[in-house]
Amino acid sequence: MRKVYGYIRVSTREQNEERQRIALQEAGVPCENIYLEKQSGKDFDRPQYQHLLEKMQKNDLLYIKSIDRLGRNYDEILQQWRILTKEKGVDIAVLDMPLLDTRRGKDLMGTFLSDIVLQVLSFVAENERDNIRQRQAEGIAAAQARGIRFGRPPKPLPRQFHSVYRRWKAGKITGAAAARECEMPLASFRYRADIYEKSKT
Repeated sequence: MRKVYGYIRVSTREQNEERQRIALQEAGVPCENIYLEKQSGKDFDRPQYQHLLEKMQKNDLLYIKSIDRLGRNYDEILQQWRILTKEKGVDIAVLDMPLLDTRRGKDLMGTFLSDIVLQVLSFVAENERDNIRQRQAEGIAAAQARGIRFGRPPKPLPRQFHSVYRRWKAGKITGAAAARECEMPLASFRYRADIYEKSKT
């Protein structure tokens, strides 16, 4: 007899686990057959997914909420889809995309259409991930150009930094000696001295 399973994946930053769980339960997936993964979708090295893969038998049915819950890497999504449908003989239904339901159209045309839709959606999912990375990089670069600093704020300069800096700049003491007087590593002293010099111009 066909068993019905559901797979949920959320990254550690996301909080939409319940939304996926409710959708799977409404589709008729028993609670005990829902496998939850709190992990990135960059690859399929996921304990719960691997356990589910071992558990499913031919003609079982797997529900997922959307194609990006299965994964975010275009090639790996296609590979896993073929493992599930061709090697394991499992049916897959993507709730957000009714066209991706292998129970329908078991003939050649139905399989062809499912493959085309899957490839397009997988490409879109990966392309969007690349676009997000690019937008983040562009946003960080633009913010840095406006003088916005990222990371922890630097420690305040020691009270004696100005006088030490002037002596070091005049060649009266070495950089190592200046760093010791300011109680900081030499590299930190040089870095802060460079910023200090630029702020004076």
